[in-house]
Amino acid sequence: MLVDEALSLFAGHLYSQNRSDLTVVAYQTDLSQFFQFTAIEQGVKPEALAVDMIDVYIVRSFLGALAEHGLSRKSMARKLAALRSLFKFLCRQEILVANPVQRVASPKLGRKLPHFLYLNQVEGLLKASDCSKLLGSRDQVIMELLYGSGLRVSELVGLNRENIDLENGLIRVLGKGNKERVIPVTNHAIKAIERYLEMRSDNDSVLLLNYKGTRLSDRSIRRILNKLVTKVSLEQHVHPHMLRHSFATHLLDGGADLRSVQELLGHQKLSSTQIYTHLTRERIKEVYASSHPRAK
Repeated sequence: MLVDEALSLFAGHLYSQNRSDLTVVAYQTDLSQFFQFTAIEQGVKPEALAVDMIDVYIVRSFLGALAEHGLSRKSMARKLAALRSLFKFLCRQEILVANPVQRVASPKLGRKLPHFLYLNQVEGLLKASDCSKLLGSRDQVIMELLYGSGLRVSELVGLNRENIDLENGLIRVLGKGNKERVIPVTNHAIKAIERYLEMRSDNDSVLLLNYKGTRLSDRSIRRILNKLVTKVSLEQHVHPHMLRHSFATHLLDGGADLRSVQELLGHQKLSSTQIYTHLTRERIKEVYASSHPRAK
């Protein structure tokens, strides 16, 4: 099978898995780069390249060329992940018998610990909105849900009124891969939502509206948070996902078990949640090093 046909089939497979347009384009870009490299190595025109012309040595040569050009290990790992997904798919479809990527090791990555806010910093942001005004009341809802329920920004802006069960303190969100999960809402968030909805004079189903009366965007959330950060004079750069990191970190600090935090965050893999335990350990070591007389 020619490469172009294989890419077309694979794109259809990704869409069937509810992958976003951005994800599909990213896969296609990385794979096209690999196939252009392979065509040159094999001495054929790109349109004449077939998937069965690819072997493990070509894949390793491609990674070596990327390293020589100074590409980061993270970017190399992403490109290799795209190749793994493609060739697994082709093998499952019995288009290929052998997977040329199977024996290729992924570049080792040093995992970056997420940034979080301390409790007093979060409390400052939670008190920064002017709840006597409609937009200030809305901003309070944003802060309460980002921190109190650990929502992703995309989940937050996608909320409608029917997604929230105020009586039972639950919220239904649509996460990555269109996977739905139900998470608790704090009493503070419930009160903030009730106050905000009472101040609104419309019957729009969208929960969070901008001043024009349309759904808030991801960019609007970042702008609102920046405004509150400036208001409370926080010196560090704060982005919305830091409130989700803070949510997870503070839960673990308070004694929550890892599996429960995984469910609340909507992580498919436990390893995605375990990074917060590393964060907690690092902070404990810092406190010990700065406080214990024998640690200096």
